[in-house]
Amino acid sequence: MKGAAYSWIHRAWYGGHGWYRVLLPLSAIYWLLSASRRFLYRAGVLRTRRAKVPVIVIGNITAGGTGKTPVTVWLASALAERGFSPGIVSRGYGGSKSGTSMRVDVRSDPAVVGDEPVLIALHTGRPVVVDADRARGAAMLIQDGADLIIADDGLQHYALARDYEICVVDGARGLGNGALLPAGPLREPVSRIGDVDQVLINGRLRGRQEVMPAGLQNAIEFRLTAREVFRLNGSLNRPIERFAGTTVHAVAAIGNPGRFFDMLRGHGIQVIEHAYPDHAPLRPGELDFRDDFDILMTEKDAVKFPRRVSDRFWYVPVDVEIDPATAAPWLEQIESRMRKEQTHND
Repeated sequence: MKGAAYSWIHRAWYGGHGWYRVLLPLSAIYWLLSASRRFLYRAGVLRTRRAKVPVIVIGNITAGGTGKTPVTVWLASALAERGFSPGIVSRGYGGSKSGTSMRVDVRSDPAVVGDEPVLIALHTGRPVVVDADRARGAAMLIQDGADLIIADDGLQHYALARDYEICVVDGARGLGNGALLPAGPLREPVSRIGDVDQVLINGRLRGRQEVMPAGLQNAIEFRLTAREVFRLNGSLNRPIERFAGTTVHAVAAIGNPGRFFDMLRGHGIQVIEHAYPDHAPLRPGELDFRDDFDILMTEKDAVKFPRRVSDRFWYVPVDVEIDPATAAPWLEQIESRMRKEQTHND
């Protein structure tokens, strides 16, 4: 988000300001609706559909970015190396496509299918489908040969049965003030974390400790790292360290722009911040800052940005890093669970 509205919400959710309490009556209504919805799925009143192959769901319980999409890319690639043929289903936020399943590849239009699915297809080379009906999208992936489904941002999509749940938490922001929307950032109560199979924390946990559930004690920490920066017009790439000591315009239309800005500062780069709403379409004319500083944006923004631009426009890909001593046994656990589910489904 940009401007006063973003600042107001961010202070209310994460800054320790007590005046978020005026919104608690609305949060109570939100809780009633969301709890009733989940109860209806559990009771079988609302239909939950099970795919013919195992399903892993990656999501979060907070509004805004936590690093789900890079985790999806990392996990899909890791499981493919272990002999699975994963397919990824996504809602396709930010796109205009709805009502049917649609396959996504690197040539797909992000304005139609969403920016994150294109990014996933680009980095994994795996089949990707967008559909608001995740179960229908999963069926298309199975037709295309997937033997395992990864649902990106599907934690609250109870219409699709799942065999393994991963919740991603932003270490810097944590769970905010612990309140449900709109008084706080939570899509579901804090207790929901206790139901998932694994919690991943993006960076060292620094959020408000008093609202953290005990389940985070067994969480796995990961980092998003950047090594190279690429010109949008494809003419050059260079190590990110080459930008140390320089001043740049940093552009981010993601759920947590501050994490991108802080990452650049961690590499010694002087940052002029430009935060936009998540999934916002950016145009070169909007980024005419009338100076000679380079412009660095996230890769998520770059996939929907024109390529015929000047040499000042760059994007910064990020990769998930997990301690190999932690990642290996966790992946072995997932592989064992998914093989058992495959046998059961057969």
